[in-house]
This record gives sequence, C-alpha cells and structure tokens, in this order.
Amino acid sequence: MVFSWWRNRRRRKILKQPFPEAWNEILERNFALFRTLDEHEQELLRRKTQIFIAEKYWEGAGGLVVTEEMQVTIAAQACLLVLGMEHELFERLLTVLVYPEGYFAPNKQIGPAGLVTESTDLRLGEAWSRGPVILSWSDVLRGGRIPNDGQNVVFHEFAHVLDMHDQYPDGIPALDSVEELQTWQQVMTAEYNRLVRHSARRRATLLDHYGAENEAEFFAVATECFFEKPAEMSTMHPRLYKVLCGFYRQDPAARVSRQFVT
Repeated sequence: MVFSWWRNRRRRKILKQPFPEAWNEILERNFALFRTLDEHEQELLRRKTQIFIAEKYWEGAGGLVVTEEMQVTIAAQACLLVLGMEHELFERLLTVLVYPEGYFAPNKQIGPAGLVTESTDLRLGEAWSRGPVILSWSDVLRGGRIPNDGQNVVFHEFAHVLDMHDQYPDGIPALDSVEELQTWQQVMTAEYNRLVRHSARRRATLLDHYGAENEAEFFAVATECFFEKPAEMSTMHPRLYKVLCGFYRQDPAARVSRQFVT
C-alpha cells in the first residue's frame, strides 16, 4: 500500500512535465505504428513513455552512449504492448541495456547423456527474469520504422518480460481468471503445435518459424505478428488473434482498418 502510494505520487510528478516536442518528432520518425493510434491512444502512449523512461536505468554497451532518441524509441514500442493495461509498466524490470548492433553472447546447451555444448551466438536482444532487457539499437530502429514485416525486437523481448511475471518463461503471462487460463492454454497449445508441424515440413507460415522453438518463443513471435500483421492474423489465426486481443486489451486490426476509412 505504501509503495503504491509513493509510486503513484512519483508518477504524478513525472507527468506534470510536458511531453517534449522533440520526443513527438522522434515518435513520428522512428515508430510507424504510432500513426495508427487515435488521439486518445497517442496521448496515453506518451504518458506511459514518459514514466517508463524516468523509471528505468538506461545503460549503453559496446561503446554506445544512450540518447533520448534511443530511450523514446524503445520506451514507446515497449509501452504499446501495455497500452490497454491500466497499471502495467514493467515494474519488475529495472534496466535496459543497449548495444549499437547485434552482439555475441555465450550459449550453453545440455544434450543427451548430459553432454554440455558451449558456443557463441549472435543476438539482437534478450530478456532475463529479474535482469535487464538487452537490445540492439540498429534492430530497434528497423523494427520501429518497418511496421508490417512481423519482426520487432522490442515487442519480442518485452513479451518475454510479460511472460516472466512469475519468473518462468513458459508462454503464459499473467491472466485474470481460470477460464481465461484454460482458453489460453487450449488455443496456444494448438497453435504452437501447428507451427511446429509446419516448421518441420518447412512450410511458409504467417508466424515466424522461430516460434516453434518452445512455448515462450511462440508467445513472443505471436506478439510481434499480432501488432505488426493484425489483419492477416485475424483472418488466418482467428482464435489466436482473439485470445491476444483479450490479453493485450487491444484490437490492432481495427486500427488498421480505421486508417482506410475516409
């Protein structure tokens, strides 16, 4: 109770500051989906972006110095995911670490008979339970400026953050009821298995084949597609689209169709 009071007081103080005009220009330049939002949604996203930037610790890596442009571009994309969630602003996340480009990170896998294989992988981003979100700035910028290719590293990694509300990356974010959980598990399991089958046969799919890796990656990939290819998802995967609408409390396909109304 005391923490909530202090947090809300601090946020009211943050929001007393006007949203900088330079930040609006960054949104227009670097986040194409911002233009699909109506005026109320744009204002709400601005407010959430202000709070997100102020509450997180920002750190550059690989010689990068984090700028306001980077903060606004990353924060706005992350906050679009929680635009319909009144009190969600990734409170458990403390740090955003930004590399200039893709970066190499160690990877350890345990195979049959306990055989450990170590390698180094090129990564565009990653999210850790109780740890930072790590992002490649060049890929953040690409994802924000290209709104309809189904690939957005910020959406992907922050979907993982939502997934890990209970510390476990299992493809099940915080849901409101047992009924919603049952529907989620039924639909997501069916859709995940469908993608696994198609991926094994190398069939073209709307969802990125990387989602066939495991349930956590499926949720992250589905989130990217939900926001970037909503009309296609609503047609080709209507049940999946419906459960994501329920979770995110948003209807991106309606936004897209609204753009074409004269």
